[in-house]
Amino acid sequence: MKEIIFATNNQHKLEEITTITKDKIKLLSLKEIGFYEDITETSATIEGNAIQKATYIFDRFAKECFADDTGLEVEALDGAPGVWSARYAGENATYQENVIKLLDALKGTTNRKARFKTVIALKTNEETTTFEGIINGQIIETARGNSGFGYDPVFVPEGYEQTFAEMSSEQKNKISHRALATIKLTNYLLNNLR
Repeated sequence: MKEIIFATNNQHKLEEITTITKDKIKLLSLKEIGFYEDITETSATIEGNAIQKATYIFDRFAKECFADDTGLEVEALDGAPGVWSARYAGENATYQENVIKLLDALKGTTNRKARFKTVIALKTNEETTTFEGIINGQIIETARGNSGFGYDPVFVPEGYEQTFAEMSSEQKNKISHRALATIKLTNYLLNNLR
């Protein structure tokens, strides 16, 4: 089975992607390779942050790896929080603090259109390849559900009535932005890498 490093310290992301890639690819977490630092994200774009993280780990360990970055882009907020999604309410903000700030920013706004965007950057000896997953939806006015993480309790994907936080992980992992990008990555790995 193909082994590859997933350059993340986010346990939620690791669990989501492991569920999607299981039986196909063996993921090594940063903890499993003995790396415990936070990787700095200084890019102004989601794609740039993903590439930055993957390149950092590849250069350090000389082993194929991938990293992702995800942002929630809200139309009425000109695409914010975007690349700042994890730090929207401040550098060490909790998920709940970020959600509260988002809902405050949208008070009185009728346009609730939003999308989640994930970019996965795969770094190999030969090249860096990116894979994008986008899911459109709406931001609701009150958080609902206890599953998921981040903005999941206030995001309802297009064509659904439940928030991501009300869905089972199996259901979310079939339709989410991260799932769409991960499926593209998995197909690429299975078809192109030895």
